[in-house]
Amino acid sequence: MTRKKINSRIAEEIDKNLRQAFDDMAEQPVPDRFTELLAQLKAAETPRKGGGEKDA
Repeated sequence: MTRKKINSRIAEEIDKNLRQAFDDMAEQPVPDRFTELLAQLKAAETPRKGGGEKDA
């Protein structure tokens, strides 16, 4: 087997493993901690919208 074919097979195996790992992570639920943080950020941003700043 040539070096080019070996490198190609290695790259394919790495690609397959990375895709599987990403797919597994993408299926996991979002942790409550992050959901709560997003809610806090959204709540903090809401009063700022249209709040006191004038357009020039």
